[in-house]
Amino acid sequence: MFNKKECVAMLLAGGQGSRLYALTQTVAKPAVPFGAKYRIIDFPLSNSINSGIDTIGVLTQYQPLALNEYIGNGQPWDLDRVHGGVHVLPPYQKASGADWYSGTANAIYQNISFIDRYDPEYVVILSGDHIYKMDYNKMLAFHKEREADATIAVLDVPKEEASRFGIMITDDNDNIIDFEEKPKNPRSTLASMGIYIFSWAKLRKYLIANENDKDATKDFGNNIIPDMRQAGERLVAYRFDGYWKDVGTIDSLWEANMDLINPNIPIDLYDPTWKIYSRNPVLPPQVIGKNATIQNSMVTEGCVIDGSVEFSMISEGVTVEEGAVIYDSILMPGCVVKKGAHVEYAIVGEDSVIGENAQIGARPETIEDKDTWGVAVVGHKINVSDGATVAPKAIIYEDM
Repeated sequence: MFNKKECVAMLLAGGQGSRLYALTQTVAKPAVPFGAKYRIIDFPLSNSINSGIDTIGVLTQYQPLALNEYIGNGQPWDLDRVHGGVHVLPPYQKASGADWYSGTANAIYQNISFIDRYDPEYVVILSGDHIYKMDYNKMLAFHKEREADATIAVLDVPKEEASRFGIMITDDNDNIIDFEEKPKNPRSTLASMGIYIFSWAKLRKYLIANENDKDATKDFGNNIIPDMRQAGERLVAYRFDGYWKDVGTIDSLWEANMDLINPNIPIDLYDPTWKIYSRNPVLPPQVIGKNATIQNSMVTEGCVIDGSVEFSMISEGVTVEEGAVIYDSILMPGCVVKKGAHVEYAIVGEDSVIGENAQIGARPETIEDKDTWGVAVVGHKINVSDGATVAPKAIIYEDM
């Protein structure tokens, strides 16, 4: 038995992230760069340590190498602990054989022994593809106060968006009386954020029962939560009113990056009381050349900028040559934009090279048929040749 922990966090980071297309061909979704300086997984890891949770299991599966290397021993997040800390938990060989994680509930089930080592009273289940700042300790206090078996964080969303989420129907005291997974005609606008706190002894029983049910889909939203509700367990909704964004699509990833430079969007990366930590290489300061113009953008260490950058996210080690124009775009670490190239409403992956006078994406006002417009994407380590054009909404997987 390890030192007992009151609360352990389990971070689901094994999804393929197929809706991010070229950006997740070689890396897991939580390892995708975000906000010029970070990766997506920095947010739940930082939230955990800021909330006083120092024992975290990160469940990996799809393309785990970059994510494993990035997390390392957890030192950047103060998670290099003798007792606790961060642990990467891929599927592994057992006496009964080896199985991929077949759903969110199955992933936790396969790691019951890890959780049991710390004998926690409570387990927090987190997703690895959300951008937000949240004090899980306040949610835990609410869970205790309500003597709940499960507490689900919810966000009030516009009714026209509600059908994209798992929707909670509650009474006047925020007790969950029904649950609908992505309903066509939602009866509520309280959307599940994919953040759960369970009393561990209770959850453990439902995980085992779910695993033994051969017809179950091994998922929290489809099985565990409905099963607990039908059995009369105490489920409550914890209302969150801060910034939260699921960045599982190209559009939402682009929007969340742009939100960081929008003064009207309430996510503050400069709050010293709630830092978002990351593992960054030690790089020299930015070099802003004599021809450079930069407006309303974030530019990270090690960049060399001699072109025009507006309303954009520029990650570490990026080069923008003279005459190049970057507008409303995201340049991921190490990419190079050569002379005269235009990158507009686009995402350019790590270590890619955009050739001279190439055109990547376009501003929506220049497109007559708005249905053909969207964010253009160049994948990681791609070479785009001089003078080439990448149309709006196009996704580039190979050199061109």
